Amino acid sequence: LLESRVHHALRNLPKSKAALTAARTAANAIYVPPATQAEIDCQSGTLHAEEKDYKTAYSYLYEAFEQSVDETKAGSVLKHMLLMKVMAGVAEDVQNIVATKGVNYAGDAGVKAMVEIAAAYQARSIQQYQRCLSKHAEELSGDSVASVHLASLGEKMLEGSILRQIEPYSSIEVSHLAGELSLDESLVEAKISKMILDGVVHGTLSGGLLILYDDPQIDESYKAAIETFETLGHVVDTLMKRSTKIVSL
Repeated sequence: LLESRVHHALRNLPKSKAALTAARTAANAIYVPPATQAEIDCQSGTLHAEEKDYKTAYSYLYEAFEQSVDETKAGSVLKHMLLMKVMAGVAEDVQNIVATKGVNYAGDAGVKAMVEIAAAYQARSIQQYQRCLSKHAEELSGDSVASVHLASLGEKMLEGSILRQIEPYSSIEVSHLAGELSLDESLVEAKISKMILDGVVHGTLSGGLLILYDDPQIDESYKAAIETFETLGHVVDTLMKRSTKIVSL
């Protein structure tokens, strides 16, 4: 189990998974205390989350939470459970989980931070999200597991916020867009550049101005023309083979 954690910290996921499999095999062969089994389930949830399988990750973390005997660790596991719900796009479940399973941990700093993250995600507010990260830096950015997924969530929310803001425009200054989002101009410009390269935004950046183009229309006649040329090519090849046979006779 310790080996799996070390490899995970080093971002070597294949070796981390292999070590965890060995730990599970050993745990099935002998009796292990519930606390140790909870730690194995927690590590399983962490690795599934790395593969973006958030539903399975939540299931493992739930099992770990049910078996936890240390209240301090249980609060951390609950925080990660709530994070999986947010990452899976069902942030509305967070309040219900806290109200039913996490009553005793509602005052936990990490749990409170994740509830606020879920609220920011539901509100689709990147500003609220950034404020929450700053307010609970120790519980969120200081958590090696949560920080990775929160960075991905932040990118996703920033992208969504930019798309909503630029939708009515044919061109917009990056400085104005950054002001609307209450974010640093260089950060917004870098994100827009990436979105253009990824094909998420159809446009170009020119001197601090984002010029947007209409979504490209797919011309079906082009595809049909290519198929026609391919068919003609096969016909020509067949005729060439037949003419070669006739000449040889």
